[in-house]
Amino acid sequence: MRQKLINLGVIVSSLFAFMEWGGGNSMFLFEAEMELISNALIDPLSVIHPMTLLPLAGQIMLVITLFQKKPNKKMTIIGILCLTLLIGFLFFIGVIGFNFSILISTVPFLCLSFFAIRENRTRLVDGID
Repeated sequence: MRQKLINLGVIVSSLFAFMEWGGGNSMFLFEAEMELISNALIDPLSVIHPMTLLPLAGQIMLVITLFQKKPNKKMTIIGILCLTLLIGFLFFIGVIGFNFSILISTVPFLCLSFFAIRENRTRLVDGID
């Protein structure tokens, strides 16, 4: 149950990652995903890019682990790594650009991801499956 709560926290915290780009544009990740899904229904080829599909696949993997009796360790770690590609990049942008809104929005995800990976590593070392 603890692992499921951590995975849920990772999912929720990833949705509130904040992005800003030129021209005063900004949005949270959940808004970008809604736009991505709506565009995929209209023009599927326009959304094919590793920085859009991998984080979305990571979230889907983590959602799947919520419905498993025992969350799959490999699926949890792969899902987190897929999400970390985008959110880690946003964290880096926040650091080098001194953009505290981006930086602060990524910290909860990074902390919860650390705890999730540590929990899975502990379960692997202790032999708890």
